[in-house]
Parts: sequence; structure tokens; C-alpha cells
Amino acid sequence: MGGLSHDLVQVGPPFLPYRLFALRFLFPSSEPELTRQLSERDFMPFPCTEQLDRGLRHFQQLLLNKTFLLTLIRTLEADKYRFRMTERANFAGFLMVVLQSQLVYCTDVMKTLLAELIEKSLEKSQHPKLLLRRAESVAEKMLTHWLAFLLYKYLKECAGQPLYILFQSLKQQIYKGPVDAVTHEAKYSLSEDKLIRQTVEYQPLTIDIVSNLDYENHTPVKVLDCDTITQVKEKILDTIFKGVGHSKRYQPDDMDLEYRDQNRLLLFDEDVTSLAEEGWRKHNTLAHYKVSDGAQMSLLPRQHCLESTLSTLRSNGSKNHYESVSLLSRRSHSPSGQDESVQRHHLVRDCRARANGEAPGANNNNKLMSEVYLTRLITTKMGLQSYIDELFETIFSTTHRGSALPLPIKFLFDFLDDQALHHGIAEPEVVHTWKSNSLPLRFWVNVIKNPEFLLDVDKPPVVDASLSVIAAAFMDSCSAAVQPLSKDSPSGKLLFNKDVSRFRRWVYRYYEDVARMTPVSEQDMNALLMEESRLHADEFNTRLALWRIYQEFTYPHLTELCRALEDDEFANSHRLSQRLEQAQALLATFAESKA
Repeated sequence: MGGLSHDLVQVGPPFLPYRLFALRFLFPSSEPELTRQLSERDFMPFPCTEQLDRGLRHFQQLLLNKTFLLTLIRTLEADKYRFRMTERANFAGFLMVVLQSQLVYCTDVMKTLLAELIEKSLEKSQHPKLLLRRAESVAEKMLTHWLAFLLYKYLKECAGQPLYILFQSLKQQIYKGPVDAVTHEAKYSLSEDKLIRQTVEYQPLTIDIVSNLDYENHTPVKVLDCDTITQVKEKILDTIFKGVGHSKRYQPDDMDLEYRDQNRLLLFDEDVTSLAEEGWRKHNTLAHYKVSDGAQMSLLPRQHCLESTLSTLRSNGSKNHYESVSLLSRRSHSPSGQDESVQRHHLVRDCRARANGEAPGANNNNKLMSEVYLTRLITTKMGLQSYIDELFETIFSTTHRGSALPLPIKFLFDFLDDQALHHGIAEPEVVHTWKSNSLPLRFWVNVIKNPEFLLDVDKPPVVDASLSVIAAAFMDSCSAAVQPLSKDSPSGKLLFNKDVSRFRRWVYRYYEDVARMTPVSEQDMNALLMEESRLHADEFNTRLALWRIYQEFTYPHLTELCRALEDDEFANSHRLSQRLEQAQALLATFAESKA
């Protein structure tokens, strides 16, 4: 795959803009609609008035008061019933949107919350290594988002390219063998759970793609005769639009595949010729259409292709063929017209369907032994080893090809070292674990498992499963404790066992190198934070985020929050409770109508 790596380096990764990257980190489980709303600076779910704007400005000033914000967070976290994991994640996301333009203040608040979290953890637990592992607090979620905000530039300039090359190489390695379009299992994978367990016969083909605009322009594309028509279209688009962002190119559903044999024929995943038996309908493949090596095909916009084919058929007077193509088109465009009682399959029938009528042990004659599985896992890994090494080495280097260590990493690690010193923790493994639970677990694992947060790429389920195995190996490498393995250990741990030992040495060296670096001065760190705030001050819909914080989290807890503010001496001296009441008076009408 050296040629692929060279091509990808030349083209460069299709990075997402900062706004989309940040919002995907802030709200990974949310609907795309929320991302759109937070991206549009003027969006509000109802007409805005001067009163609403004044109320939100009052509330924003309160959030920028450290005593008020800390009191709000403590009040919310004390409510275990209403402020659960989902609510904590959403609150932290909206809060970071509001504080993006105030990163110096945001960092100060985050440090205070982390220091409190460390103190509580040491008081309650006999296992200080568990700190920062579960991301149950607002502080931990703020840390994840803080790292994302500040390391975006580093990703674009340094770590993003090896991540992109690894992702594309993994995808190519998996799709060089059969991939079941229904079960998302593959012959080649790093995840044993996603391996095809049956023997699948297939042949590689090279098809000749002819441009509909320039018939002299031919593009060879490697496919398999067991590929579905959609899979073939995806491979053609990957070849033609190499290096182009997924959102900026045609999608398989936008195109029709035309087979130029003696006649021109439209190919579909399902049509009147699809094989059906015993309640199952098989997806059409190139082998089903008897496509041979070197066959000539064309990928055209769907409507153009359909009209062109029908026009040819009409001119030839082929009435029956016309009716068949018309039916094919209706089938491909109207999933609702499919018989839902019929189960679809591609390469293998999903064993889970046996509960729906299949006899136990059906289609189990070709099951392979586990040794064969391991061989295929190893084969896949060997093809990716250099790309995995390159990514891990980039991450665990203080200087890599001219890129210096980002200041936020040194700042964070020094903070954790200082906290350990403050609490008299002399055990090196504890601080090592804190660092691993902060930067690698909170940030890097997220990036490795979800490259679509940073890159404009499509992540198929079969690729997602293998990325999870790589991310698990990455996290194992950061662990201070060496876990003994047995024949019953997960296949992913066995697969990367020797590599993890090597990677672990890189991690120890990395942590030591960072510790030896000159501390980041407060002046330098604040300058960096202010510059980041300036660069991205207008990225988000701050007004919407303020409203969501007030309406969903503050308004339902007004009584407890006012009581907590009245009990705080500093809050009383600065009349924070009265200022909250002023904001409430302006926002009450809107909050009550939306409650």
C-alpha cells in the first residue's frame, strides 16, 4: 500500500473546519440538527425580543463570574436524579460553546474543578488511579472539550495526516476481500467479531470505467465479483474522488451503474432477477450479472442514466426490456415497496435470523476454526503495522518532524504533577495513570475511534470495529499495569500483545520527556488561550447555548441555586442571587412557555 500512502500525502487529508470538528467533540451523540443550529449564529427556536437578549446578556455575565459558575455546577452535580450522564454531557457542551471566547477564564474554572475532583477522589477512594477514568463529572467533560479546542491546530499540522493514512489504508485492507453488505462482516479485519465465519468464494476483477463526458477517459477500478452494486459504486467513487471530502462528492445513491456489454444494462442491488428462496432475497453482485474481468462500465447521475437507457430501449422497440428497466428503477428508488417479510442477505445469512425460522446449525458446514481467524487477523494487522506505528510514534513524540509539543499538553501534565505533589502522592504509577486517563483516554482515543470528527470521511461499520481494536491497543500501551494474557484473552489483546510492550516504552519516554521540558509560563499560556479565543470567537451560536443552559439546567434548579448563593459569603457580597433574579425576571416568560 505504499502507493496509496504516497498519493494520500500528495493530496492531503480532507480536514473538517474547526466549527464542525469542535461540535462533533462537544455533542458526539446529538442529532445533526443541533450541530446546524449551533453553527448558525442567528438561529433561535422562537422569535427573539429585546427582553430576551437583555436577559441572556445578564445571564452570560453571571456565567462569567467564577463563584456563580462553580456554584451552579456544584448545585447541578448534587442532583443525581435529574442531572445524569446525558445531562452532564450536554451541559458541558453548551458551557464550552459559551466559554470559547473566554478560554483564559474557562481554563481557570476547569483547573479549580479538577483540583476539587482530585481532592474528593482521594478522600473517598482507596484507588486514586481511577481518577479521570469514567468521565462522570462536568470537570472531566470540560477537559475533553478543552483539549479538542486547543489541539485542533496540532491535528491539522502534525497528527492528522498519519491518522488519515491509517484510516484509508485500513479501509483498503478490509475491502480487498469480501465484505458482507448486510452483516458488515469481512474476510479481513482486526476485530474477530466482524470476521466472516463462512468460506466465501470470490474473484478479483478490474473493471474499466468510462466517463460519460469524455469517452476517451478510462479509469481502471479494482473490485470483487462478490461485491454488491452499491459496493462497486463506492469503490469507483473512492477511485475517482481520491482525496476529496466525502461530503463534497457524489454518493452511491445519487448514481446508477451502467454495464456496457452487448447492450447497455442498469445494475441494481435488487431487481426482478434477484435470487430468492425460503424467505431470503440475495443482494445482486457482479457475479450475479456475469460481469467479467475488463468489463466496461459507466457511473452516471441516476436520472440521466435512466433516461438515456430508456431512450435507447424505446428506439430499439424493446418493449419488454423497457418494462423490466422501469421496474428495476422503481425497486431501487422505493424501499417502502419491498416485501418486509423477506429477509435480505449478501454473502452469508445472519445467524441471528435463525430465531425467525432457520433450523439450528443451518449454513454452519463451512465454519472455520479459530486458528484460521487468528491468521486472518494477523494478515490484516501486518498490512497496517507501519501506519499504526507512524501514528503512535507521532502522538508519543515531543518533537516530530519539526512540530513542537503543544503547550496545553505540558500545561496539563505539570498541573497533574503539582496536584500529586500537593497531596503527597509519591507513587509514580498514580501520576502516570492520571496522565493516561486525561490526554490519551479523553482525547486521543476519541480521535482514533472517530476520525470522522476531524476528517470529512465516511466510516463503515466494519472499519469502525477495527478502529476500536487499534484504540484499545493504544490505551493498553498507556497503562502502567501490565495485564497477564491467556488463551481466553480477547483476540485484540493477543493480536497487539508484543506491540503494546513496545508502545508502552514510547509512552514512558514521552511522559519523561514532557516532564523535563521547561514549564509553560502563565504569560505564554494565557497568550495562547487568548489567541485561540480570538481566532474562533464567532464560530458558534452563543445565544442559543446560553438559552439552553438557562432553560434546561438553571431554571429547573433556581430554588436550590439561589439558596446556595445566599449561603456563600462572596456571592452575597456581589449580590449574585439578586442578579440571578434580575435575569430570571427577564427570561421567566420564555422559560415557562418552553418548560
